[in-house]
Order: sequence, then structure tokens, then C-alpha cells
Amino acid sequence: MAKASKAPVKASAKAVSKPAAADDQGKAGAKASTASTGARPAKAALAATAKAVAKPAAKAAPAKTSATKTSPAKTPAKASPTKTGAAKAASPAKAAPTSKPAAADTKRLPKALTELAAGLPEKPWLKSYPKNVPAEIGALPYSSIGDFLVAACKQFSAQPAFTCMDKSISYADVEQLSAAFGAYLQSKGLQKGARVAIMMPNVLQYPVAMMGILRAGYVVVNINPLYTPRELEHQLKDSGAQAIVILENFANTLQAVVSRTAVKHVVVAAMGDMLGGLKGTIVNFVVRRVKKMVPAWSLPGHVKFNAAMKAGAGLGFKPAKVAADDVAFLQYTGGTTGVSKGATLLHSNVLSNVVQNAQWMEDAYTIKPKPAHPNFICALPLYHIFALTVNALMGMQQGARNVLIPNPRDIPGFVKELQKYPVHIFPGLNTLFNALLNNEDFRKLDFKPLVLTLGGGMAVQKGVAERWKALTGCPVTEGYGLSETSPVATANKFSSGDFTGTIGLPLPSTEIAIRDDDGNNLPLGEVGEICIRGPQVMAGYWNRPDETAKVMTKDGYFKSGDMGFMDERGYTKIVDRKKDMILVSGFNVYPNELEEVVAMHPGVLEVAAIGVPDEHSGEVPKLFIVKKDPALTVEAITAFCRENLTGYKRPKYIEFRTELPKTPVGKILRRALRA
Repeated sequence: MAKASKAPVKASAKAVSKPAAADDQGKAGAKASTASTGARPAKAALAATAKAVAKPAAKAAPAKTSATKTSPAKTPAKASPTKTGAAKAASPAKAAPTSKPAAADTKRLPKALTELAAGLPEKPWLKSYPKNVPAEIGALPYSSIGDFLVAACKQFSAQPAFTCMDKSISYADVEQLSAAFGAYLQSKGLQKGARVAIMMPNVLQYPVAMMGILRAGYVVVNINPLYTPRELEHQLKDSGAQAIVILENFANTLQAVVSRTAVKHVVVAAMGDMLGGLKGTIVNFVVRRVKKMVPAWSLPGHVKFNAAMKAGAGLGFKPAKVAADDVAFLQYTGGTTGVSKGATLLHSNVLSNVVQNAQWMEDAYTIKPKPAHPNFICALPLYHIFALTVNALMGMQQGARNVLIPNPRDIPGFVKELQKYPVHIFPGLNTLFNALLNNEDFRKLDFKPLVLTLGGGMAVQKGVAERWKALTGCPVTEGYGLSETSPVATANKFSSGDFTGTIGLPLPSTEIAIRDDDGNNLPLGEVGEICIRGPQVMAGYWNRPDETAKVMTKDGYFKSGDMGFMDERGYTKIVDRKKDMILVSGFNVYPNELEEVVAMHPGVLEVAAIGVPDEHSGEVPKLFIVKKDPALTVEAITAFCRENLTGYKRPKYIEFRTELPKTPVGKILRRALRA
């Protein structure tokens, strides 16, 4: 998603600012972002969907849907599922420990009645829509992601689905392997709706596990493999995960916390598991013995991935009966409180976003025909919502091969992979594009096959976009979304040919409202909070009804926390962030979390965190600290952060001050630190 950067922090005469150690930065593996997903692979089904008209449920009070000055609907709504087309706008449910979270009601009048009742003009973005893209997505062709993926596997059975380190698995392989993994999980007695965590980078085991979990009727909990024990423990406890599949490189982290969680079943994968006999053995030897990337670990009762697959293959897999309003993913994101929360994404949420993106992508093929066998480059991590939807799910909807890049920070190695395949679809973010542009071998690649370059996660800088188009001939098309929106909410037109610097137009069946602090819709051109309504909006935060209520309005809009305005064409531009969130290469970093962690250091009296501009990451964290121990050093804080925070959350700058600016009631003024 495109995000605005803050102004640089000015140097203080009293302050001593010192960069943290360079090796603390960017150990988060692939930096990521937020974007889209797919639905029915059959062309006829998609065509039918494109022509269908969504039929929202009726509501007593009209919801305001335009960017003109009005007030949102005030009538409270009951927490009952509502369908937009056949997909939910933000399907709410009661907050129960083992069920779905509370969410705001989303019932609304059909478009024409809403506008008539409210006296509002037509949605301004529709007049800017590509000619071949419908305003509404219509009914969903599938009720579950598992059904959708199985249909894709059958349609494209002989084609390669995923390739990693020169090893490919076909769509037929993915169907068979995922059934085996699903059968293994079912044999452990897990009940439908059980949460199963995945803690892996981009390796072949990820799509197999993800699809197997969903087909078996369970919920995927995506976890960043570079999390510290503290971060991992919180996510496992909060989600209530009962099982986890993890790459052995990170098993040491799980070892430290697993006894304090509900996890009872542990499947441990190795990098070479799916690469074939001899090659897999060699890769595992190099990873373990030569590069020493696997710290010693002990997880009593664990099962090796290949053993689980063998056991599952000998069992009869029984696909679970999964409904559209069942939970598919718990996608963890930060919040204004700094506490990581699980965005509850239903099968209908994600499938809706797949259909939305599939319809939007048709615009690209009016400029350049769709390749017979498209290749998607998957450099962004699949545990992140952008790659999960845009690469894994959208790629399968398109019948594409996803080229998995386990470590995109190794730019020379990444470029060698790009030399092996025609590159057709390239999702990425500003930092990745910039790094590639500065690589001589990348500049020698043949870019004639390139159809789309998708930018998300952070604002794509104009200079980078211009250099990219000059080299590749393909513009960077920016989109915008969040974990809470499955994730794509808006996108620029692929056929425009130019970099706009905006986040584009709302996708089909998506509404954008710009609202003030009182919830009133603002006129075109006025800056307010960007609010989103559509079938891709989450059901709420997992078991956190109070947090859900803070971001969901009574008329079904999700409050993004981003500030922007909509122009007369319906394009939205982000100008700032309402939250104090720091955006590091597409990852959300919340000051409250940093402050809470650093405040635990015995030598710290007070601490405040802000984001400062960085040419590589967009923003990086900076700490302001008042010492309790006069002997406290930058090095001590850096080491403490290394132990308690994953790479992208660690401060790049640490500044000691004698005092911090505060309000009359004692609240630290972060805005004064940015001035």
C-alpha cells in the first residue's frame, strides 16, 4: 500500500544522535506489503462474475457512500452476517474465544436507493473506471478458498504452480500434496476451525501447508519467521494455535516459548525437503553445516515435514465442509495500542479480493495480451498479506507459475533466478525496485515479456518509478490496502501507462469515504481519514471486540488511519498517517510496542519512538531516551533491542535527552519530537 513519509527529524542542540549498528537493520528477510487475491480459475466463471450485479441487503437507515459533506448513518446495527453480492462487506460475529470476532454491521441499501435517500451524487471513481471492468463483482463462484484452489489445480493440472531453487511442482502436485498434509492434520484430532500456524519463508512447503490447512477446515495463522521469542509467544497465545509447521532454521525460537502456548503438534520442515533426493540432501547439508543457519534446537514430540506428508498420503483425506463466513486467515497486524492483533479474514473476504483483482487485471491485458503460461515473481514473503493474495492466490487464479525467492535481500542471487524465466508479473515495493535498479546484471535482463509491475507496501518514490519505466518499459502501478482489507482496496489503472503518485481508484464493490474526526463525509479535495467498505473488509479483530469497535463504523466502513483526499476523478492520494505508525519497507512498526520494550531496560527512565525518513526503507525507527542510569550507552540499547525486537522494528537512530516534551497531563508529545 502506498504510504506517505514524514518530514526529517531536525537535529537538537542538546541532543546527541547516533546511528545504531548497521547489522541491526534489515534482517527481516524480504520486506513486504499489502495487496490482492483470486477467485474462480475458469474463464467462463469469471466472465459470469464480472457481469453479475451485487445485491446488498437492505437496512433501515441509509449509509453515506460519497465524498460529499454528509454524516454517516447513525442507526446501530446488529452483528449479523451481511452479503454484498455473495460476499461479506465486513461479516461480523460475536466475540467468542474459539469463534469469530465482533465487528460492525455492514447492511446497506442498494446503490440507487442509498444515493436517492441521501441526496448524494454518483460515486466519482466510476467515471474513471476501465471500460472492461464492472462496478460490482457479483456473486462468488466458490464458497471456500479450498474449493477455489482445487478447481485451479484441476484446470491447470500439468502446468508448474510453484518453483523454488530450480525445483517445480505442478498444480496437480499441489492438490495431491496439500491433501496429504491436510489428512495428517486431521489425523491429530484437530476440530474444524482450529488455528494452525505457518512460520516459514518462501519455500515450496508454504503453499502446500497453506492449502492443506484450508482444505482440512482449519485457520491459517501466518507468522514472520524472524520474530523473536517474545513476539512469537504473543501471536501463538493470542491466536490459540494448536499446531505449527515451521522451518528448522527457526525451531530454536519456538523451543523457547512452546511450553507456554496451546501448541500440541509441531511439524518441522527443512529447506531441502521438497527439492528431491540428492539435491535436497546437499541443500540441507549446506544450510546446516556450511552456512550454519540452523541453531541447535529441541522440540520433543515434533514430526519432520516429510514424515507427516508420508503419513498423510496413506490416510484418506476428507475435505471439510467450509462456508463463506468461516474464518480462513488470522493475519496479524499492529494497532494504535501497539498490541499485535489478528485481522480475521473470512473465506468470503479473501475470495472477494481475488475476484476484484482478477477483474481489475483484465485492464492490463488490453495493453499486452496475457501470456499462455504467466510467471509471477514472488520475492515478497508469503506470510505477508500482499504476497499471500497477489502472488499465491492470484497467481493460482491466473494459472501462473510463482517463482519463489527465499531471500530477496541477496540481490545477485535474486537476479540469477530472474535470468532463468521470462518475467511477466512482478509485485514488489519501492526498496526492492530501487535495489534491483542499482544492480548491473539486473539492467541486462530482457524486459520485453514484462506485463505488470505492481507496487505496494509503501509509497513508490517518483524517481524510482521513472527509472523503472525507463529501463523496463513497464510503469509501476501502485495499489493500496491493509491486512484488514484482504488486502487490496484501491489500485491505479494498468492501462494508464503513467505513474500517478496516487493510490488509484476503489476496486469493484469497494467504496472509499473521506471523513473528518466526527465521522462526516468530506467534499472532494478535502483531507480526512480514508475509510473503506467492501466485501474484502475483515470480520474484525480476533477476540478483540473493543479494538474492532474502534476501527469499524456503524455503517460498515473500516477506518484505515491514513489521511488523504479524493480528487474529482475519484483518485485518492495519501498525504499523512493519522496513526503514529512507522512504515519500514512495507512493515508496520508501532511506537507503543517499541517504547514498551525499551522501557523494560533498567537503565531507561523514559522513551519515545518516532519514524524518520530513510532512502532505503521509506522510514526507520528513532528512539529518544531519558537515562535512569547515567552510564547507559547506545550500544547497550542496541543489544537489548536485538534480543527483543525483530530486525525491521529495531531503531536505526538512538538519541539521549535530558527530558521529553509532554502535554499538561504528562503524555509524551511525539509530534514535538518530529518538529
